[in-house]
Amino acid sequence: MSLLFDTPLVAGLKLADPFIDEAEEAALLDRLQGLDLAPFRFQGWEGKRRTHSFGWRYDFDDASFRPADPLPDWLLPLRGQAARFAGVAPGDFVHVLLARYDPGAGIGWHRDRPVFEQVVGVSLASAAILRLRQRTATGFRRASQPLAPRSAYLLSGEVRHDWEHSIAPGEQLRFSITFRTLSDLGRRKAEAQRIS
Repeated sequence: MSLLFDTPLVAGLKLADPFIDEAEEAALLDRLQGLDLAPFRFQGWEGKRRTHSFGWRYDFDDASFRPADPLPDWLLPLRGQAARFAGVAPGDFVHVLLARYDPGAGIGWHRDRPVFEQVVGVSLASAAILRLRQRTATGFRRASQPLAPRSAYLLSGEVRHDWEHSIAPGEQLRFSITFRTLSDLGRRKAEAQRIS
């Protein structure tokens, strides 16, 4: 794994390219292409991408946060790599989102939900553009970061909390695997779920 740059484009953004090798990517794609991912839903609207969550699930239709299927064994080695990249323990990544982006699919502007803290995304199969923006008094500061296949990015600190991000629609099939730690709020909500 090599870091693409020493000085981040935005504070808190870290990129590794490559993050995994071609054989690791092929094995992950073989698993991902065999899964029946569900259309992403947001307040009654159905998105172009298809997803599945493990560990914990945030429901955008009713804003609920609840346990999901446990992480499958085949994701544990990649979670370990993501943890080393982020400087956390593997068990800290308690949420994993698998996503399939067919041609023309992307993600609109957003910040990850406040139940989550650090975010590591692994990009597979084709390139993408991670777009970043921060609101200012006169508009937006903007930046963009190309994501090559087999690369990974970390969002923490300033870029995680003070900037929005999106993924530009692509022309080819792409998959991503995103790992998230829980924030203090997320840990309190998770504990409340365990007690009830």
